[in-house]
Amino acid sequence: MKISVIDVGSNSVRLAMLADGKTLYKRLATTRLGEGLSVTGKMTADAVERTAQAISAFKEYAVTEGAQKIYVFATAAVRSASNREQFLRRVKTLCGIDVDVISGEQEAQTGLLGALMGKDGGIIDVGGASTEVTIQRGGKLLYSKSVNIGTVRLFDLAGRDKHKLKKAISERLSDYGEFNAESCDMYAIGGTATTLASVRHGHYDPAITDGTVITVDEISDMADKFLTLPVEEVRALSGMEPRRADVIGGGCLLMCEVMKHFGIPKITVSESDNLEGYYMLKEGGL
Repeated sequence: MKISVIDVGSNSVRLAMLADGKTLYKRLATTRLGEGLSVTGKMTADAVERTAQAISAFKEYAVTEGAQKIYVFATAAVRSASNREQFLRRVKTLCGIDVDVISGEQEAQTGLLGALMGKDGGIIDVGGASTEVTIQRGGKLLYSKSVNIGTVRLFDLAGRDKHKLKKAISERLSDYGEFNAESCDMYAIGGTATTLASVRHGHYDPAITDGTVITVDEISDMADKFLTLPVEEVRALSGMEPRRADVIGGGCLLMCEVMKHFGIPKITVSESDNLEGYYMLKEGGL
């Protein structure tokens, strides 16, 4: 049986097509749903329409590809916006889909399930509007926290100014509390992590980026590079996702500062993420 899962994120809408529990492929549409959210508390009308149209197009694509079930879930931008009901109504009207708006805790759980598949360890999920850190051992949750800071929020607040970005990040790090994750096997999921891996390798290939190990010092150096170069030069880097070029510097710096806060020396990039995790929650495993 083919099943499609669609993740409505703050920066992009993603689709995964799965058959008999295996991920066949993924697709992405950058719609920047969370733009301006940190300033106004609302999703813009244009962003709502762009995203609703992307969901509708992915639904039609999934049906054409033979999906017998289609799950759609949304994360931080939708759950925190004051006009979330307007967005949900627009999607329902356009394509007949009820979007499941998951909590920060559920978002962390789905990411953990998808990346670790039950193994011990943890994840860092830098998203567009929130960043989750979750750690488990022996099947028990040791730590889980979702904080409303992400690549799109940072770009709205500070652009590409490193000093302003560090200030905005430092103001939210205390929300994570104190937890030392130095001895944990930590994985990173999401667009920031996979982009760092693809730039490291010079091109994007999930078979190669999956499992890439990157140290906190390397991530710090990459943040400096991304924030120093003009956006057009960042966009032209081999392996760079062009539509992420303006926000990748802030996302990279956020990843670095979160790792330092938790004492994490390195991360392993995982291509399996909350799309697989949501499938597992709904269908009972991969």
